[in-house]
Amino acid sequence: MSTLIGHPAPAFDLDSTRNAAPARGRTALEDFRGRWLTLVFYPHDFSLVCPTELVGLSQRLEEFRSHDCELLGISGDSVESHERWIATPRAQGGLGGLNFPLASDPDGAVARSYGVYHEGWKVAVRGLFIIDPDGVVQYQVVHNLSVGRRSQEVLRVLTALQSGGLCREDWMADDPALDPFAMVRPGRYFSRYLIEAEVGCGTFARVFRARDLQLDRPVALKVFKPDCPVTPGAAMAEARAASAVNHPNLCTIYTVDDTAGVPIIAMEYIAGRRMGQVGQGEPLTNEALHSIARQMAAGMAAAHAGGIVHGDLKPDNVLLADDGTVKILDFGLARRLRPSAPAVDDQTADLAISDQGNGLFGTPRYLAPEQVRGEPATPRSDVFALGVILYELATGRTAFPGPGLLQVLEQIRTVEPASMAEGLPEPFGDLVRTLLVPDPERRTITMREVAEILTAAPEAAAALAAPGVPA
Repeated sequence: MSTLIGHPAPAFDLDSTRNAAPARGRTALEDFRGRWLTLVFYPHDFSLVCPTELVGLSQRLEEFRSHDCELLGISGDSVESHERWIATPRAQGGLGGLNFPLASDPDGAVARSYGVYHEGWKVAVRGLFIIDPDGVVQYQVVHNLSVGRRSQEVLRVLTALQSGGLCREDWMADDPALDPFAMVRPGRYFSRYLIEAEVGCGTFARVFRARDLQLDRPVALKVFKPDCPVTPGAAMAEARAASAVNHPNLCTIYTVDDTAGVPIIAMEYIAGRRMGQVGQGEPLTNEALHSIARQMAAGMAAAHAGGIVHGDLKPDNVLLADDGTVKILDFGLARRLRPSAPAVDDQTADLAISDQGNGLFGTPRYLAPEQVRGEPATPRSDVFALGVILYELATGRTAFPGPGLLQVLEQIRTVEPASMAEGLPEPFGDLVRTLLVPDPERRTITMREVAEILTAAPEAAAALAAPGVPA
């Protein structure tokens, strides 16, 4: 039997007894959408073990329902046989009543789809599955036909699955579950990694330097916080999408994993500084600015060519390695985040975008005007953010220095590119004037074109020979 854990439960729609819904004579997986389901397969209604386990589960139905969980039994017997069995007194080997439905799978098709059909005996073996409200299998076990299932243990497992933590072997429902996030700290082993040091902490995650013990290499391990508005599935999906793009100026994603109880992303570890620390409020030299800008544009051009929009491009998501290489981090979460709490009047606060693309996401000072209006990020939004970053690196000043969130957003809405570009050395004056066009329909320059302009500029040759970027 192959595992179904973490995969959608196979769909079914079967004739069933009418216990749960007297007006209906069929039961489908879709009926349980939005609730948990404990699904039990059993061989025949005349099996001597079946009455004890089905009655035991029935007697605890209210406990299951207190966990928003329903019960369903499936075997190859007919509905008529099930109904006679339910009506037969327990003293005569029947069930004497049952509080949940029994469904008929006469040809074993559903049992086969769940991997619990014995072809030689032509019966379903004693399989049990716990399916979450999204229809994903979270637990499965198969017993020998001679061994009944204990309802108390099924409830224990159900409670453990709903606890949100890690539950050890002797865990019981009244015990606190282990908080996996609290256990990730320097000096501890986590999955295949030895945590060495914490190197960053943001709104949604903490980042650790760790050693991959299987491949014996350093990694940056991003661990999402328990109250992070990004769902583990969304984080994994976006990280996988970003990992498909390889470029020297994009941080390489090695793996994504949630098998240890916490969603993590293992990335290339880069010794260096965040771009917000470069220059320390002083304008960069033309040579340094050319080198950084050219690499940022080249990396973003590769991302856009791969269908990846950053959506939150800002200095803290750009790292300058010790050897002068620019690495862009944290791609793609923008259009996956759920709405967070209302933003406070703080220009440094992070905002969030909804799954449907409505609302705000990112650090307000680097949003494009269309993002301020609540529109989803596009490649042209990243172009605007690059213009803001180049202005700040060239001048050492904050582009939109409003004292509060509302003032910052208003400055973005009313940005005057010509005024921002005034006094900047070329080609940065022309670039900023083009990158900061407020209307995205007229902001047509691409990252690839920006990279080509900077590569062709006379100063680019000097940038390649520059000894490094000033601290």
